[in-house]
Amino acid sequence: MNAKAQIAVSVALVLGAATAAVVLTREGPSAAATAQEGHDHAAMLAGMDEARPVRLTEADARRIGITLTEAREKTLPVTVEAVGVATYDETRLRVVNPKLEGWVEALHIDFNGAPVRAGEPLMDIYAPQLVSAQEELALAARLARQSGSERARENAEALLESARRRLAYWDIPASTIRRVEETGEVQRSVTIPSPATGMVVEKGVVEGDRITPGMTLYRIADLSRIWVEVDVFERDLGVVRVGQPATVRFEAFPSERFEARVTYIYPTVSLESRTGRVRLELANPEGRLRPGMYTQVQLSAESGPPTVVLPRSALLETGERALVFVEDADGTLVPRAVTPGRVAGREVEILAGVRPGDRVVTSAAFLVDAESNLGSLMEMGDADTNGGMEAGSMEGMDHSQHDMSGGQAMPDTSDHSGHDMAMPDTTDRGHARGS
Repeated sequence: MNAKAQIAVSVALVLGAATAAVVLTREGPSAAATAQEGHDHAAMLAGMDEARPVRLTEADARRIGITLTEAREKTLPVTVEAVGVATYDETRLRVVNPKLEGWVEALHIDFNGAPVRAGEPLMDIYAPQLVSAQEELALAARLARQSGSERARENAEALLESARRRLAYWDIPASTIRRVEETGEVQRSVTIPSPATGMVVEKGVVEGDRITPGMTLYRIADLSRIWVEVDVFERDLGVVRVGQPATVRFEAFPSERFEARVTYIYPTVSLESRTGRVRLELANPEGRLRPGMYTQVQLSAESGPPTVVLPRSALLETGERALVFVEDADGTLVPRAVTPGRVAGREVEILAGVRPGDRVVTSAAFLVDAESNLGSLMEMGDADTNGGMEAGSMEGMDHSQHDMSGGQAMPDTSDHSGHDMAMPDTTDRGHARGS
């Protein structure tokens, strides 16, 4: 290796040693410093949600539109608003089904929605059992009329009564039974009348169908009175009572209001919607209201004792707090935590936190809240800045110490530089040897 190569290697070793010394003497932030920084950041975020009193000049208050209202005591009317749907009055719903087997000979009511009156013919059916029962009735009636002895007449009367009862149990009209008994004529088909007045809401049979016992042939609903089933939120169920008046509005008749009354409160609450079902009864003499119509309902609940009431615009609510800004004696707007209660229209009940006579910010309250939180943030920022300066100065002192202690390598560097200064001599000597 020649002299120039030896000099280059020496310089590289010196520079590497110096770099290692600087790296080793420079320390990273300690765990305590990191923890303190995280604590300061968390405190700053907490301060953002902590409201502070706000002092505004009259010009500032006027510019952002702040108005104040005096809290007052009043009886808050309780009105529960909900939606519902009209349905049949189940107590006025009748089902027509046969008690014997047969066939439909003719239909007198042959479509859904047809109006029908009690006793009006629905259909004519043929059933072999009906034919046999009519024949027995006619024979018993003839024997009762022709019997000579008292014992024979008693037996005939018992047989006649049994035949009557058998037909009546099959819902055969009394007029049909009486006609067969008087004339002795047996009919192939028997007419089945409607058991109620109303509207056919379901028809499950056509002409020629074979019918069996228990089969639903017609479903007839009396619509002179209907039900409205309302879904009431769980928080409002406590003020709903049986017998409570209600006002119902239908989309089909938006300008009309219909009076109703609560007749039943169902004992369960839906897990999905957190609502309970309430039943209203509503008169429908003209038949204009139809099952399936959507409704908007207002329930007028009983009013409680007088309480402190504020406009809803005064209340500031988040997931963790509810507060209002109250004017202090010197004009400062002081945040005050409150406990809100029931809501009625544009007013809210305040259960705790405000007294009657307190002047409360009712408009631009959110701007006051923003100003309050901004003040908190600025305070936290100032504290953090001061703390950062102190920490920075200490850190600077530490670095200077490190530089001083790490400077032990400096004499080596000086020696090396001295060695470097001697390098020309070495080179010269090398050249001399080479020469």
